[in-house]
Amino acid sequence: MPLSDNELERLFADLESDRVERKESAHAVDKIGQAVCAFANDLPGHRQRGVLFIGVKDNGDHAGLVITDQLLQNLASLRDQGNLLPPPSLTVRKVVLGGRDLAVVEVEPSTAPPVRYKGQIWIRVGPRRGLANGDDERRLNERRRSLDAPFDVRPLAGATLTDLDQDLFTDTLVPSLVPPAVLAANGRTTGQRMAALRLTTAEGVPTAAGLLTVGRDPLGFLPGAYIQFLRVAGQDLTDPIVDEKRLDGPLPTLLSRLDELLTINIRVAVDITGGPLESRTPDYPVAALQQIVRNAVMHRTYEYTHSPVRMTWYQDRIEVVSPGGPFGVVTTATFGNGITDYRNPTLADMMHGLGYVQRFGAGIPITRKGLADNGNPPPEFEATESHVAVTIRGRS
Repeated sequence: MPLSDNELERLFADLESDRVERKESAHAVDKIGQAVCAFANDLPGHRQRGVLFIGVKDNGDHAGLVITDQLLQNLASLRDQGNLLPPPSLTVRKVVLGGRDLAVVEVEPSTAPPVRYKGQIWIRVGPRRGLANGDDERRLNERRRSLDAPFDVRPLAGATLTDLDQDLFTDTLVPSLVPPAVLAANGRTTGQRMAALRLTTAEGVPTAAGLLTVGRDPLGFLPGAYIQFLRVAGQDLTDPIVDEKRLDGPLPTLLSRLDELLTINIRVAVDITGGPLESRTPDYPVAALQQIVRNAVMHRTYEYTHSPVRMTWYQDRIEVVSPGGPFGVVTTATFGNGITDYRNPTLADMMHGLGYVQRFGAGIPITRKGLADNGNPPPEFEATESHVAVTIRGRS
Protein backbone atom coordinates (compact mmCIF):
# COMPACT_ATOMS: atom_id res chain seq x y z
CA MET A 1 0.00 0.00 0.00
CA PRO A 2 1.28 3.53 -0.77
CA LEU A 3 2.13 5.74 2.18
CA SER A 4 -0.82 7.69 3.54
CA ASP A 5 -1.13 11.44 3.05
CA ASN A 6 -0.37 11.95 6.76
CA GLU A 7 2.83 9.90 6.49
CA LEU A 8 3.90 11.85 3.39
CA GLU A 9 3.15 15.15 5.15
CA ARG A 10 5.33 14.10 8.08
CA LEU A 11 8.23 13.02 5.87
CA PHE A 12 7.89 16.10 3.69
CA ALA A 13 8.23 18.36 6.75
CA ASP A 14 11.26 16.49 8.16
CA LEU A 15 14.29 18.11 6.51
CA GLU A 16 16.71 15.81 8.37
CA SER A 17 15.18 12.42 7.51
CA ASP A 18 17.44 9.98 5.68
CA ARG A 19 14.36 8.42 4.12
CA VAL A 20 13.70 11.53 2.02
CA GLU A 21 15.29 13.28 -0.94
CA ARG A 22 13.96 16.36 -2.72
CA LYS A 23 14.44 17.39 -6.35
CA GLU A 24 13.28 20.59 -8.02
CA SER A 25 12.73 18.92 -11.40
CA ALA A 26 12.79 15.53 -13.12
CA HIS A 27 15.55 16.51 -15.55
CA ALA A 28 18.42 15.27 -13.36
CA VAL A 29 17.78 11.65 -14.37
CA ASP A 30 21.08 10.28 -13.04
CA LYS A 31 20.63 11.97 -9.65
CA ILE A 32 17.13 10.55 -9.39
CA GLY A 33 18.37 7.09 -10.39
CA GLN A 34 21.12 7.28 -7.77
CA ALA A 35 18.59 8.29 -5.12
CA VAL A 36 16.29 5.39 -6.01
CA CYS A 37 19.28 3.03 -5.86
CA ALA A 38 20.28 4.36 -2.42
CA PHE A 39 16.76 3.96 -1.02
CA ALA A 40 16.51 0.43 -2.44
CA ASN A 41 19.78 -0.52 -0.73
CA ASP A 42 18.47 0.80 2.62
CA LEU A 43 21.91 0.62 4.25
CA PRO A 44 20.63 1.95 7.63
CA GLY A 45 18.20 -0.97 7.73
CA HIS A 46 14.98 1.01 8.22
CA ARG A 47 12.98 -1.62 6.31
CA GLN A 48 10.72 1.24 5.30
CA ARG A 49 10.16 3.01 2.02
CA GLY A 50 12.38 5.84 0.93
CA VAL A 51 10.57 8.78 -0.63
CA LEU A 52 11.72 11.06 -3.42
CA PHE A 53 9.72 14.29 -3.73
CA ILE A 54 9.93 15.86 -7.20
CA GLY A 55 9.02 19.54 -7.49
CA VAL A 56 10.42 20.79 -4.18
CA LYS A 57 13.64 22.55 -3.17
CA ASP A 58 16.09 21.25 -0.57
CA ASN A 59 14.72 23.69 2.01
CA GLY A 60 11.18 22.39 1.54
CA ASP A 61 9.89 25.25 -0.63
CA HIS A 62 7.82 24.33 -3.66
CA ALA A 63 9.59 24.71 -7.01
CA GLY A 64 6.42 25.34 -9.04
CA LEU A 65 6.91 22.26 -11.22
CA VAL A 66 3.93 21.23 -13.36
CA ILE A 67 3.27 17.52 -12.74
CA THR A 68 2.13 15.99 -16.04
CA ASP A 69 1.22 12.42 -16.93
CA GLN A 70 4.31 12.27 -19.14
CA LEU A 71 6.55 13.28 -16.22
CA LEU A 72 5.05 10.51 -14.08
CA GLN A 73 5.51 7.97 -16.88
CA ASN A 74 9.15 9.00 -17.30
CA LEU A 75 9.79 8.52 -13.58
CA ALA A 76 8.06 5.12 -13.55
CA SER A 77 10.15 3.97 -16.53
CA LEU A 78 13.36 4.31 -14.47
CA ARG A 79 12.76 0.81 -13.12
CA ASP A 80 12.75 -0.92 -16.48
CA GLN A 81 15.47 0.94 -18.41
CA GLY A 82 18.13 -1.53 -17.32
CA ASN A 83 20.19 0.98 -15.34
CA LEU A 84 18.87 -0.16 -11.94
CA LEU A 85 19.87 -3.77 -11.29
CA PRO A 86 18.22 -5.76 -9.88
CA PRO A 87 15.12 -3.65 -10.63
CA PRO A 88 13.72 -2.28 -7.34
CA SER A 89 10.05 -2.08 -6.45
CA LEU A 90 8.78 1.49 -6.69
CA THR A 91 5.55 3.44 -7.16
CA VAL A 92 5.07 6.86 -8.76
CA ARG A 93 2.09 9.16 -8.26
CA LYS A 94 1.00 12.77 -8.03
CA VAL A 95 0.04 14.13 -4.60
CA VAL A 96 -1.05 17.48 -3.20
CA LEU A 97 0.99 18.66 -0.21
CA GLY A 98 0.66 22.14 1.21
CA GLY A 99 -1.72 23.03 -1.59
CA ARG A 100 0.88 22.30 -4.32
CA ASP A 101 1.24 19.40 -6.74
CA LEU A 102 4.25 17.13 -6.31
CA ALA A 103 5.44 13.89 -7.89
CA VAL A 104 6.27 11.25 -5.32
CA VAL A 105 8.48 8.19 -5.92
CA GLU A 106 8.22 5.60 -3.15
CA VAL A 107 11.01 2.99 -3.15
CA GLU A 108 10.81 -0.34 -1.33
CA PRO A 109 13.97 -1.72 0.32
CA SER A 110 15.38 -4.39 -2.00
CA THR A 111 15.12 -8.05 -1.05
CA ALA A 112 18.29 -8.77 -3.04
CA PRO A 113 20.81 -5.99 -2.29
CA PRO A 114 23.12 -4.53 -3.37
CA VAL A 115 21.22 -2.66 -6.08
CA ARG A 116 23.38 -0.86 -8.65
CA TYR A 117 22.70 2.18 -10.78
CA LYS A 118 24.79 2.04 -13.97
CA GLY A 119 27.08 -0.48 -12.31
CA GLN A 120 27.65 1.48 -9.09
CA ILE A 121 26.24 0.90 -5.60
CA TRP A 122 24.68 4.03 -4.11
CA ILE A 123 23.76 4.35 -0.44
CA ARG A 124 22.26 6.93 1.86
CA VAL A 125 23.06 7.44 5.55
CA GLY A 126 21.75 10.60 7.18
CA PRO A 127 22.14 13.53 4.79
CA ARG A 128 24.80 11.75 2.74
CA ARG A 129 24.23 9.99 -0.55
CA GLY A 130 27.34 8.49 -2.05
CA LEU A 131 29.05 5.40 -3.38
CA ALA A 132 29.32 2.37 -1.12
CA ASN A 133 32.76 1.43 0.18
CA GLY A 134 33.93 -2.12 0.76
CA ASP A 135 32.43 -2.33 4.24
CA ASP A 136 29.09 -0.95 3.05
CA GLU A 137 28.99 -3.56 0.29
CA ARG A 138 29.84 -6.33 2.75
CA ARG A 139 26.91 -5.27 4.96
CA LEU A 140 24.54 -5.29 1.99
CA ASN A 141 25.76 -8.72 0.89
CA GLU A 142 25.22 -10.08 4.41
CA ARG A 143 21.70 -8.66 4.43
CA ARG A 144 20.96 -10.33 1.10
CA ARG A 145 21.96 -13.70 2.52
CA SER A 146 19.62 -13.20 5.45
CA LEU A 147 16.60 -12.62 3.19
CA ASP A 148 14.63 -15.17 1.22
CA ALA A 149 16.73 -15.35 -1.92
CA PRO A 150 15.47 -16.14 -5.42
CA PHE A 151 16.54 -19.54 -6.68
CA ASP A 152 19.14 -18.10 -9.04
CA VAL A 153 21.22 -16.63 -6.17
CA ARG A 154 21.07 -19.72 -3.99
CA PRO A 155 24.26 -21.80 -3.73
CA LEU A 156 24.09 -25.23 -5.37
CA ALA A 157 25.24 -28.19 -3.31
CA GLY A 158 28.45 -29.77 -4.54
CA ALA A 159 29.52 -26.85 -6.73
CA THR A 160 32.94 -25.28 -6.29
CA LEU A 161 34.85 -22.43 -7.90
CA THR A 162 36.49 -24.93 -10.27
CA ASP A 163 33.03 -25.38 -11.86
CA LEU A 164 33.12 -21.76 -13.05
CA ASP A 165 35.09 -20.60 -16.10
CA GLN A 166 37.07 -17.75 -14.58
CA ASP A 167 38.54 -16.72 -17.95
CA LEU A 168 35.04 -16.33 -19.39
CA PHE A 169 34.07 -14.33 -16.34
CA THR A 170 37.11 -12.05 -16.49
CA ASP A 171 37.34 -11.58 -20.27
CA THR A 172 33.65 -11.42 -21.24
CA LEU A 173 31.34 -10.85 -18.30
CA VAL A 174 33.20 -8.32 -16.15
CA PRO A 175 33.89 -5.81 -18.96
CA SER A 176 30.20 -5.97 -19.91
CA LEU A 177 28.84 -5.46 -16.39
CA VAL A 178 31.27 -3.20 -14.55
CA PRO A 179 32.22 0.32 -15.71
CA PRO A 180 35.98 0.68 -16.44
CA ALA A 181 36.36 3.39 -13.79
CA VAL A 182 34.93 1.09 -11.14
CA LEU A 183 37.20 -1.77 -12.25
CA ALA A 184 40.26 0.45 -12.04
CA ALA A 185 39.38 1.78 -8.60
CA ASN A 186 38.21 -1.21 -6.57
CA GLY A 187 41.15 -3.62 -6.89
CA ARG A 188 39.01 -6.65 -6.01
CA THR A 189 39.98 -10.25 -6.63
CA THR A 190 38.09 -12.40 -9.12
CA GLY A 191 36.39 -14.20 -6.24
CA GLN A 192 35.24 -10.95 -4.68
CA ARG A 193 33.86 -9.76 -8.01
CA MET A 194 31.95 -13.01 -8.50
CA ALA A 195 30.41 -12.66 -5.05
CA ALA A 196 29.51 -9.01 -5.67
CA LEU A 197 27.65 -10.00 -8.85
CA ARG A 198 25.85 -12.85 -7.00
CA LEU A 199 27.53 -15.55 -9.08
CA THR A 200 28.90 -17.04 -5.86
CA THR A 201 28.14 -16.65 -2.20
CA ALA A 202 30.54 -14.65 -0.03
CA GLU A 203 32.09 -18.01 0.90
CA GLY A 204 32.81 -18.78 -2.77
CA VAL A 205 30.08 -21.36 -3.47
CA PRO A 206 28.67 -20.98 -7.01
CA THR A 207 25.03 -19.94 -7.26
CA ALA A 208 22.57 -21.12 -9.89
CA ALA A 209 23.10 -17.82 -11.74
CA GLY A 210 26.87 -18.33 -11.63
CA LEU A 211 26.65 -21.82 -13.10
CA LEU A 212 24.18 -20.72 -15.77
CA THR A 213 26.25 -17.70 -16.75
CA VAL A 214 29.88 -18.87 -16.60
CA GLY A 215 29.63 -22.53 -15.62
CA ARG A 216 31.86 -25.05 -17.34
CA ASP A 217 29.00 -27.56 -17.38
CA PRO A 218 25.66 -25.96 -16.38
CA LEU A 219 23.78 -29.19 -17.22
CA GLY A 220 25.74 -31.04 -14.56
CA PHE A 221 23.87 -29.06 -11.91
CA LEU A 222 20.78 -27.80 -13.77
CA PRO A 223 19.82 -30.57 -16.20
CA GLY A 224 17.07 -28.57 -17.91
CA ALA A 225 19.30 -25.61 -18.75
CA TYR A 226 19.23 -25.91 -22.54
CA ILE A 227 17.12 -25.10 -25.59
CA GLN A 228 15.68 -28.01 -27.58
CA PHE A 229 15.28 -27.00 -31.25
CA LEU A 230 13.26 -28.97 -33.80
CA ARG A 231 12.55 -28.07 -37.41
CA VAL A 232 9.61 -30.02 -38.84
CA ALA A 233 8.76 -30.51 -42.53
CA GLY A 234 5.05 -30.02 -41.99
CA GLN A 235 2.51 -28.70 -39.55
CA ASP A 236 2.50 -31.50 -36.99
CA LEU A 237 5.06 -33.24 -34.77
CA THR A 238 4.34 -36.49 -36.60
CA ASP A 239 5.78 -35.00 -39.81
CA PRO A 240 9.44 -35.63 -40.71
CA ILE A 241 12.06 -33.78 -38.67
CA VAL A 242 14.41 -31.73 -40.85
CA ASP A 243 16.80 -30.60 -38.13
CA GLU A 244 17.31 -31.15 -34.40
CA LYS A 245 19.72 -29.35 -32.11
CA ARG A 246 20.37 -28.94 -28.42
CA LEU A 247 21.78 -25.54 -27.46
CA ASP A 248 23.53 -25.53 -24.11
CA GLY A 249 26.60 -24.16 -22.36
CA PRO A 250 27.21 -20.97 -20.38
CA LEU A 251 24.94 -18.03 -21.13
CA PRO A 252 27.20 -16.16 -23.60
CA THR A 253 27.70 -19.35 -25.65
CA LEU A 254 24.06 -20.40 -25.48
CA LEU A 255 22.69 -17.04 -26.62
CA SER A 256 25.30 -16.61 -29.36
CA ARG A 257 24.45 -20.06 -30.78
CA LEU A 258 20.76 -19.17 -30.59
CA ASP A 259 21.25 -16.03 -32.69
CA GLU A 260 23.17 -18.03 -35.30
CA LEU A 261 20.46 -20.70 -35.42
CA LEU A 262 17.67 -18.16 -35.91
CA THR A 263 19.56 -16.39 -38.69
CA ILE A 264 20.22 -19.65 -40.54
CA ASN A 265 16.60 -20.78 -40.42
CA ILE A 266 14.90 -17.54 -41.45
CA ARG A 267 14.05 -17.45 -45.15
CA VAL A 268 14.01 -14.22 -47.11
CA ALA A 269 11.65 -13.59 -49.99
CA VAL A 270 13.00 -11.35 -52.75
CA ASP A 271 10.61 -9.13 -54.75
CA ILE A 272 11.99 -7.58 -57.95
CA THR A 273 8.63 -6.50 -59.41
CA GLY A 274 8.32 -3.17 -57.63
CA GLY A 275 10.98 -1.18 -59.44
CA PRO A 276 14.73 -1.01 -59.90
CA LEU A 277 15.44 -1.90 -56.24
CA GLU A 278 14.65 -5.38 -55.03
CA SER A 279 12.67 -5.84 -51.81
CA ARG A 280 13.71 -8.45 -49.24
CA THR A 281 11.24 -9.63 -46.60
CA PRO A 282 11.99 -12.41 -44.08
CA ASP A 283 9.30 -14.93 -43.20
CA TYR A 284 9.92 -14.02 -39.53
CA PRO A 285 11.59 -10.90 -38.07
CA VAL A 286 14.71 -12.05 -36.23
CA ALA A 287 14.33 -9.46 -33.44
CA ALA A 288 10.90 -10.81 -32.52
CA LEU A 289 12.15 -14.40 -32.34
CA GLN A 290 15.15 -13.32 -30.27
CA GLN A 291 12.92 -11.57 -27.76
CA ILE A 292 10.65 -14.58 -27.34
CA VAL A 293 13.40 -17.16 -26.81
CA ARG A 294 15.59 -14.89 -24.69
CA ASN A 295 12.60 -14.15 -22.47
CA ALA A 296 12.03 -17.90 -22.17
CA VAL A 297 15.63 -18.41 -21.02
CA MET A 298 15.42 -15.50 -18.58
CA HIS A 299 12.00 -16.09 -17.01
CA ARG A 300 11.72 -19.89 -16.98
CA THR A 301 12.03 -21.95 -13.82
CA TYR A 302 15.29 -23.87 -13.38
CA GLU A 303 14.32 -25.37 -10.04
CA TYR A 304 13.24 -29.02 -9.72
CA THR A 305 12.87 -29.64 -13.46
CA HIS A 306 14.70 -31.41 -16.28
CA SER A 307 12.54 -29.71 -18.91
CA PRO A 308 14.29 -27.46 -21.46
CA VAL A 309 12.98 -24.47 -23.35
CA ARG A 310 11.44 -26.04 -26.46
CA MET A 311 11.45 -24.31 -29.84
CA THR A 312 9.60 -26.12 -32.63
CA TRP A 313 9.76 -24.62 -36.12
CA TYR A 314 6.89 -25.84 -38.34
CA GLN A 315 6.20 -24.87 -41.94
CA ASP A 316 3.53 -22.36 -40.94
CA ARG A 317 4.47 -21.33 -37.39
CA ILE A 318 7.02 -21.39 -34.58
CA GLU A 319 6.13 -22.56 -31.08
CA VAL A 320 8.23 -21.74 -28.00
CA VAL A 321 7.41 -23.39 -24.67
CA SER A 322 9.06 -22.30 -21.43
CA PRO A 323 8.91 -24.35 -18.19
CA GLY A 324 7.24 -22.55 -15.28
CA GLY A 325 4.15 -20.38 -15.36
CA PRO A 326 3.89 -16.64 -14.68
CA PHE A 327 5.77 -15.46 -11.59
CA GLY A 328 5.17 -13.00 -8.76
CA VAL A 329 2.72 -10.20 -9.52
CA VAL A 330 2.19 -11.61 -13.03
CA THR A 331 -0.70 -14.07 -13.23
CA THR A 332 -2.19 -16.23 -15.96
CA ALA A 333 -4.86 -13.54 -16.33
CA THR A 334 -2.46 -10.57 -16.61
CA PHE A 335 0.34 -12.21 -18.63
CA GLY A 336 1.22 -10.15 -21.70
CA ASN A 337 -0.49 -6.98 -20.46
CA GLY A 338 2.68 -5.07 -19.56
CA ILE A 339 3.08 -6.26 -15.93
CA THR A 340 6.55 -7.63 -15.22
CA ASP A 341 8.26 -9.57 -12.44
CA TYR A 342 11.51 -11.51 -12.22
CA ARG A 343 11.85 -15.13 -11.16
CA ASN A 344 15.60 -14.95 -11.91
CA PRO A 345 16.67 -11.34 -11.22
CA THR A 346 20.42 -12.03 -11.27
CA LEU A 347 20.19 -13.97 -14.52
CA ALA A 348 18.27 -11.00 -15.94
CA ASP A 349 21.12 -8.71 -14.80
CA MET A 350 23.65 -10.89 -16.61
CA MET A 351 21.64 -10.93 -19.84
CA HIS A 352 21.24 -7.16 -19.71
CA GLY A 353 24.96 -6.66 -19.12
CA LEU A 354 25.81 -8.92 -22.05
CA GLY A 355 23.51 -6.89 -24.30
CA TYR A 356 20.78 -9.50 -24.79
CA VAL A 357 18.17 -7.45 -22.90
CA GLN A 358 17.98 -3.79 -23.89
CA ARG A 359 15.17 -2.72 -21.59
CA PHE A 360 13.26 -4.72 -19.02
CA GLY A 361 9.58 -5.20 -19.71
CA ALA A 362 9.95 -4.39 -23.42
CA GLY A 363 10.25 -7.93 -24.82
CA ILE A 364 6.59 -8.48 -25.67
CA PRO A 365 6.03 -4.94 -27.07
CA ILE A 366 9.13 -5.34 -29.27
CA THR A 367 7.84 -8.71 -30.46
CA ARG A 368 4.39 -7.34 -31.29
CA LYS A 369 5.82 -4.38 -33.22
CA GLY A 370 8.39 -6.49 -35.08
CA LEU A 371 5.76 -8.94 -36.24
CA ALA A 372 3.34 -6.21 -37.28
CA ASP A 373 6.03 -4.32 -39.23
CA ASN A 374 7.01 -7.54 -41.02
CA GLY A 375 3.43 -8.47 -41.91
CA ASN A 376 3.10 -11.40 -39.49
CA PRO A 377 0.00 -11.98 -37.33
CA PRO A 378 0.25 -10.99 -33.64
CA PRO A 379 1.89 -13.48 -31.25
CA GLU A 380 -0.40 -15.94 -29.47
CA PHE A 381 0.26 -16.54 -25.76
CA GLU A 382 -0.83 -19.41 -23.56
CA ALA A 383 0.07 -18.99 -19.88
CA THR A 384 -0.69 -21.78 -17.42
CA GLU A 385 0.55 -22.53 -13.91
CA SER A 386 3.18 -24.92 -15.33
CA HIS A 387 4.36 -23.31 -18.56
CA VAL A 388 4.21 -20.36 -20.93
CA ALA A 389 3.79 -21.04 -24.65
CA VAL A 390 4.11 -18.57 -27.51
CA THR A 391 3.06 -19.20 -31.11
CA ILE A 392 4.37 -17.01 -33.92
CA ARG A 393 2.81 -17.53 -37.32
CA GLY A 394 4.47 -16.93 -40.67
CA ARG A 395 3.60 -14.19 -43.10
CA SER A 396 0.59 -14.88 -45.31
